[in-house]
Parts: sequence; structure tokens; C-alpha cells
Amino acid sequence: MSRRSEDSFGSKIRDLREEKGISLEALSRETGYPLEVLRDVEEGKIAPPVSLVLQLSRTFKIDIEPLQGGQEKEASKKRVKSHKKRVASYAYSSLTQPGEEKHLRAYSVTIDPETEHKGVEYHHEGEEFIYILNGGLTIQVGQNISTLKRGGSIHFNSSLHHKLSNPTKEKAELLVVIYVP
Repeated sequence: MSRRSEDSFGSKIRDLREEKGISLEALSRETGYPLEVLRDVEEGKIAPPVSLVLQLSRTFKIDIEPLQGGQEKEASKKRVKSHKKRVASYAYSSLTQPGEEKHLRAYSVTIDPETEHKGVEYHHEGEEFIYILNGGLTIQVGQNISTLKRGGSIHFNSSLHHKLSNPTKEKAELLVVIYVP
């Protein structure tokens, strides 16, 4: 079990969880994420996907994104690597400034060509809007599957399980806007 610097995002999440007296198992039940994913985030082995950051914010009733602090560039690099391991070449970077009173969050998302979604399906409170800047996207929301091309968009209830994949031969570039109540 590797321990990261006490200033790492994962260690801050672990400290917050322990301060609130929440076990890793209880956090898994509350967020809907597997124990192994949460443990890997706390140990700094993977960077959390956006949906997990949102679930942690809701669970702890705070804005989690500032905990990433000055490590955003390092975290972005790690996200690319960790997402390649965890969800087959899915990477993102935040386009908006976080804040407790801010309900809209925008992200630039890229998905490598001809990739299938692997790992945990996403779900989080609120709504999500995805606009395809380049490439294409197949998205499953609940049991509904939509295929979108450049210029296409979708808006959905993000509390439904959803997953993204890129069936095209070019990298998909997306603008994702999430509303969190």
C-alpha cells in the first residue's frame, strides 16, 4: 500500500473521510463506486473521474475540487494515465473555477479513437450536457444508446448510469457541462 504526500488529493480525501467517521465501505455504498476505486484514489494510484469528484462533494457536503489545489497540472497528467488504465483512454480537464455556490461545471474531455468504455459506469446528481466538438461518441444513458457526430449534443439526467465510448477512427473532443444542485 503506497502512501502519497500528505498534500495529495487522495490523502486529503482519506483525511476528510476519517474526520467524518466514514468507513471506506460506507463511502463505497454512498457514492456507488467500488471499494477498489476509492482505495486507489486515496492511495494516489488513480485520479478520480469527474463523476466521483461530484459524488464526493455531495457526500461530504463540500466543494471537493479545491482540494486538488496546485496539483491540477500533475493531476491532469495522471488522469490521462489512470483513465487509460481504468476507462480506456478517457481524459478531462476543468474549464471552470470551482466554488461551493457554483452549480455549473464545464470540462474538456477527450476519448481516444475506437475505444469502448470499460470500468465503472458514471452517475451523479444533476444534469449533464455533452457537445461533440470533433470526432464521434456513443453514449449509453440507462438503457438508451445514442450515437452522435461532430456538432451533435445530448442533455440528460446524470443520476442515471451512463458511459461513453468513441467508435470513430479519430479522437473525440467533447465539451461537457454538468449542473450539480
